[in-house]
Amino acid sequence: MSVRSSLLAILDQGPCYGYQLRAEFHRRTGSSTPLNVGQIYNTLDRLERDGLVSRGDTDAQGHVYYVITDAGSAQVRDWLGATVARPTGTRDELPLKLALAATLPGVDVTSIVARQRAASCAELEALREAAAPAPGAAADGRGEASPNGETLARQLVADARVFQAEAELRWLDHVAARLAEHPARTLELGLGTERPRRGRPPHRAVPIN
Repeated sequence: MSVRSSLLAILDQGPCYGYQLRAEFHRRTGSSTPLNVGQIYNTLDRLERDGLVSRGDTDAQGHVYYVITDAGSAQVRDWLGATVARPTGTRDELPLKLALAATLPGVDVTSIVARQRAASCAELEALREAAAPAPGAAADGRGEASPNGETLARQLVADARVFQAEAELRWLDHVAARLAEHPARTLELGLGTERPRRGRPPHRAVPIN
């Protein structure tokens, strides 16, 4: 999530001060990624340094309003129009943990997968409950909830988390099936005998002339 671009997009709607930007960000993203005020102001400092925002008026309460520049508005248009690139590698702990565990002698990977699946099922259930429309929500002609912009933003983020959790469960089932195809002993790896050709050079004393 680009906090920088998100704050610029909000400022493109009009001048805001720091706490206001924080509230707008949470309101428009379902509070899925909480921001602290320090992060907001650090980002604003960098945006100002880069010529994308400027400081405007200060109100009676001492709030300094930030105003987007033409260059900032152009960057917002570019960001909204661009696709989001997915990372080619992974730093997600779960697949790395299971891949490593599968190669370690004496580790019951099947049990690890089963425990993880139970935890993921519980998390999915909680996410589904959180994503359910609030009771008493206004309904359209088809009997479905008719969200406003704020509730729709929250729903979109909640739905994404549900789909991600469902995908994780499908992947865990796939992992379990893969493990069942191979006896555990065939997956175990000892330490390799090949030594890396590059590494930290040994310390050598420097002669003193």
